[in-house]
Order: sequence, then C-alpha cells, then structure tokens
Amino acid sequence: MRIESLTLIRVAMPLVRPFTTSFGSQSAREVLLACVDIGGTQGWGECVAMSEPVYNAEYVDGVEHVLVHHLLPRLMVVDDFAIEDVASILRPVLGHHMAKATIETALLDAWLRKEGRSFAEYLGATKERVRCGVSVGIAATIDELLAEVDGYRQQGYQRIKLKIQPGWDVQPVRQVRALIGPDLPLTVDANRAYDRQSMRTLAALDEFDLQMIEQPLPEDDIAGHVQLAQLVATPLCLDESICSTLDAVDAIERGACRIVNIKPGRVGGYLESKRIHDACAERAVPVWCGGMLETGIGRAANLALAALPNFTLPNDTSASARYYRRDLTAPFVLQDGHITVPQGPGIGVDVDLDMLQDAMTGRRHIERSATGR
Repeated sequence: MRIESLTLIRVAMPLVRPFTTSFGSQSAREVLLACVDIGGTQGWGECVAMSEPVYNAEYVDGVEHVLVHHLLPRLMVVDDFAIEDVASILRPVLGHHMAKATIETALLDAWLRKEGRSFAEYLGATKERVRCGVSVGIAATIDELLAEVDGYRQQGYQRIKLKIQPGWDVQPVRQVRALIGPDLPLTVDANRAYDRQSMRTLAALDEFDLQMIEQPLPEDDIAGHVQLAQLVATPLCLDESICSTLDAVDAIERGACRIVNIKPGRVGGYLESKRIHDACAERAVPVWCGGMLETGIGRAANLALAALPNFTLPNDTSASARYYRRDLTAPFVLQDGHITVPQGPGIGVDVDLDMLQDAMTGRRHIERSATGR
C-alpha cells in the first residue's frame, strides 16, 4: 500500500456520566482520529490517549506531534509496503505505542476495506458475539455506586469491574458483592494505586471471591506483583505493565500474573495484540480486551479482537450508551450480555459524518506531496 494523505481530526465527546479512577476524573473525551487514504480508500484509527499523560506517558497533543513529525514522514517515503511492515518501519521511533496504534489501525482499516475483508476475519476471530462486562468508576458515595451497579446488572452485563484506590476498596467491594450475589463475576482495578505496604489490604479482598485484581501496583514493579501473587488467592491481572509480547511472557513466567488485559493502544496496535493473545494462549493464560472509553470507531476494532479464541473472560467492550448519548458510528447495543462483532469490510462500521462534523474541534490534513515525494 501507499499513503496518499492523512487527516487528523479532533472531536469532543461528552460522557453520559463522569468516570473517576485512581488517577483522575473525566467528564468528556478529547478524541484524536486518523483518516488515511490509500489509493482512494479511506481507513480510520482512533487514538486512545488521554488529554493529559496520567494513564501513561502519551497524551493527545503529543500523539499528534509524533504522528505528524516522526511517524507519518517515515511511512510516506515508502512507495509500497504491507501492513505487516508498519511496525518495522516505525521501530526507530522509540515508544509512543498509542500513536503507532492509531496510524496502524487506520492503515489496516483502509487495506481491509480495499480487500473486502473484515478485521474479525483478518485477526482470526472465532466468535460472532463477544461477552461484555462493564467498568464502574469511583463514586461519591457507596449508595451512588450501588445504584449504578444495579443498573448495569439489570442491563445484563456479564461482569462488574470496580475501580478502587486506597480508602475506597474493601467496603465498597463488600457492598457490591452483597448486592449482586455470589454468581455474577466481580473484579477490581486499581490502576497501580497501591504499593508494597498495601498488600494486606489487597489480601483482604480475597473474601469476596473476585475474578481478578487488576494492576494493583506500579507498572514497573513486576517483582512486587510476584510477591503479592504469593500472598493473595485472587488471580492478579496486569494492564499498564504489559506493553509488548515480551512484557507479557516475562510477567507470566515470573509468576506476576495469571490473567492479561490487552489494550491495543497500549501495546502498539492490533497486530501486537494478536501476538500477545497467541503467547498467552500457548501458556494457558486467559486474556480479555480492556477499554479506554472508545467511540464506536475504536470499539468496533476491539470487538473483532475480543472475538479471538483466548479472550475467554468478559471484555470492557460495553454498549455505546454506557458512555455516549450519541456515538460517532451506529450505536453498539448490548443483547443478552453480548455485543455482535462487525462483519463488514475493515472495522465493519461507517463513521457518522454529521455527528463527526458536530463534534469536531480541529482538523489537520497532510498530502503526500507535502513530504516532498
């Protein structure tokens, strides 16, 4: 393929309700979209970076800079490349996985649309529907938390995930487990808010028969996770610690986790996500697809990934209405705890151009000729 142009579009997407985690609260998403043209066929990629570098080092302004000044110039000087070549072409640029995932996804979408193939088919999906869980932020009060959880339970979500932090952990988890009963899977996600001195608090969560404790300690403390895994009965899942297949294999073989959360943006794209999936499957470690409050563009691609065989746990691929009153695509709807995987070419959904125009806050277009080729 050959890139003819790239358009970067910023949109403002208000959330249905604020979403609070241990690293901050969001009431809206600033979304950066990449629309790439290869031979007259367009493809879309959604950047999952936040406006500030609080989830990881990347943020929206930085991603745009890296795309324009470092990634796109390297791709636009190549007259013909395969999608599998993108990672090696961009390898001289260190890190910046979310930026790389954005352009790789847009290229993959365009190429597959041109080929008349779906993301699901290309990645090797084996399921037509994906099991869905829901992620619940830190609430102002336990009563508010219980009301929100009860609503999701009634909607049919197959797993409840609670965000936790020091001081908001054992008691809210106890109350939610009492509300939902023993059978509905319950997990917690600390987003690395604890340290090694907090291990006894985390061990107290064993009482509630959790499916997993996600990323309790800092992302670079693999040894600490190994130590915690020996103390608690609940399986540990790593998120922020896993940025590559090598990271996943190292964490698994050292005993730091028994479950892996795969977020395509965090690991550099869907091709690396597939490699992590395969490596975990070889080691009998289940995976699930994490969410970053994606619009329908990112959600469509995540659903295709989550349809691979080793995604055996409910995924954070909630219905569009969980986050947005109006999405950038036709809304994804929860049915019997599942969402259907798009089967059309590319990501399988079309962008609502009217909604895109209404939500747009900025646009930057780059032609191939501007690079001097």
